[in-house]
Amino acid sequence: MAEPFLELVDISKIYPGVVALDHVSFSVAPGEVIALVGENGAGKSTLMRVLGGVVEPSGGLIRVDGIERRTLSVTDAIKAGIAFVHQELNLFDNLDVAANVFIGREPVYGGPLKLIDRKRLHAKVRPLLERLGADFAADAPLASLSLAQRQLVEIIKALSLDARLVIMDEPTSSLTLTETDRLMQVIAGLKAEGVSVIFITHRLNEVQQCADRAMVLRDGRMVGALARSELTPAAMIRLMIGRDLKSLYVPPAAPPGDTVLDIVDAVTETYPERAVSLQIRRGEILGLAGLVGSGRTELARAIFGVDPLQGGGIRLEGEPIRISTPRAAIAHGIYLIPEDRKACGLLLDLSIAENISLPDLASYSRWFLVDTEREARNANGLREQLKIRTPDVATLAAALSGGNQQKVVLAKWLSMRPKVLIFDEPTRGVDVGAKHEIYEMLRRLTDAGVAILMISSDMEEVIGVSDRIAVMHEGAISGFLERSEFSEHHVLKLAVGEMIEVRDRA
Repeated sequence: MAEPFLELVDISKIYPGVVALDHVSFSVAPGEVIALVGENGAGKSTLMRVLGGVVEPSGGLIRVDGIERRTLSVTDAIKAGIAFVHQELNLFDNLDVAANVFIGREPVYGGPLKLIDRKRLHAKVRPLLERLGADFAADAPLASLSLAQRQLVEIIKALSLDARLVIMDEPTSSLTLTETDRLMQVIAGLKAEGVSVIFITHRLNEVQQCADRAMVLRDGRMVGALARSELTPAAMIRLMIGRDLKSLYVPPAAPPGDTVLDIVDAVTETYPERAVSLQIRRGEILGLAGLVGSGRTELARAIFGVDPLQGGGIRLEGEPIRISTPRAAIAHGIYLIPEDRKACGLLLDLSIAENISLPDLASYSRWFLVDTEREARNANGLREQLKIRTPDVATLAAALSGGNQQKVVLAKWLSMRPKVLIFDEPTRGVDVGAKHEIYEMLRRLTDAGVAILMISSDMEEVIGVSDRIAVMHEGAISGFLERSEFSEHHVLKLAVGEMIEVRDRA
């Protein structure tokens, strides 16, 4: 193998109270395809942001072509030939495909007028579209493209930089099997041209398909490397696990009761050929695990009426119900605490009291005017109950910490007597102390008879808090685990589409 052109040596990144990266070292040779795997939160994206110049490391050094640096700027990374395909799409809906690919690098004419030469622009993009086998044109408006097609535009944008290294962060999470196969061909083509690829994925079959070796991160540390001949799901899972995750569990006050929410053959827009069935019982926390792109959030949105169900149905306490809007879900006592609380769960420029009363304003209104005293009394009661750390419920939601914002989202539903609560990533961006307070709240809610569906990418959380676990893989339930069967090994096997055999359950 050729000598490495890029080396990371003892890279560390420390945030207040959190060691995100702990003395991580690895190298990249020309034409090498490296898979970077690990659980959610293992440090993969942080490491790549250091490499891309977005995050400054707390320690260590980076060598590019033998030249040592303490850190890279974004400009340095681009000059070194490092290109990114981000998991979060960085595209502009109001531009066409070609304009998105060459944004800031457009060919121009007209001297000082610097008018964009659209003919040349589109001509530069067409070969890249053909290279990926894209089924859209260079002049197609981005707003007209599907999510999968937009992901391809991100990949094309990275390839347009003539990169020496392309970093792909979960690039297939929104792609169909056909598009994924096409991407594998593109990666093989890049390798043949001497371009290196770092491929971050949770889909271990893709690692087997395209990687020369795999690097495994766990808790911010590089815990092992596997050569191509060693790339099996079992070997990767073995390196990804390694700690006791059951210390968080608080048993319920009583065994779970009857089924409250029964999801029957539910089909979402993301996975129109896969159906999901599951039941959540009164007084139970059902953890919903799975890897990025497995369809968990899409299922939650469909249950809450944000997105329409494409098939199947929902029963509440044994009775069929139709949920076509969030208003209908709220009327039935089904509430969603979304993954992105800032974008979907709160109005940041409103006060705590206003956020709490917002879903049920009619209860606080008289003659179409809000009774602000009653609104404040209710909010103060919930502030004390949930230990929301703020001196006044008139405080704007934007001024709160992540944990306290999450408590405000929860507070607005608690005042409306929920039957079913869906938590999507309940402690994302929340500090350790607030996490445990939220876990205690979940148990108090189930002890009061609420049924909870908890979607979480945090393995410690899903194993430590759940009464049962359902695991999703590519839009369908791949298995259920009772508490006696909980282990990170079992969850990961189901999450990557592997079966749990009898000897595994023993």
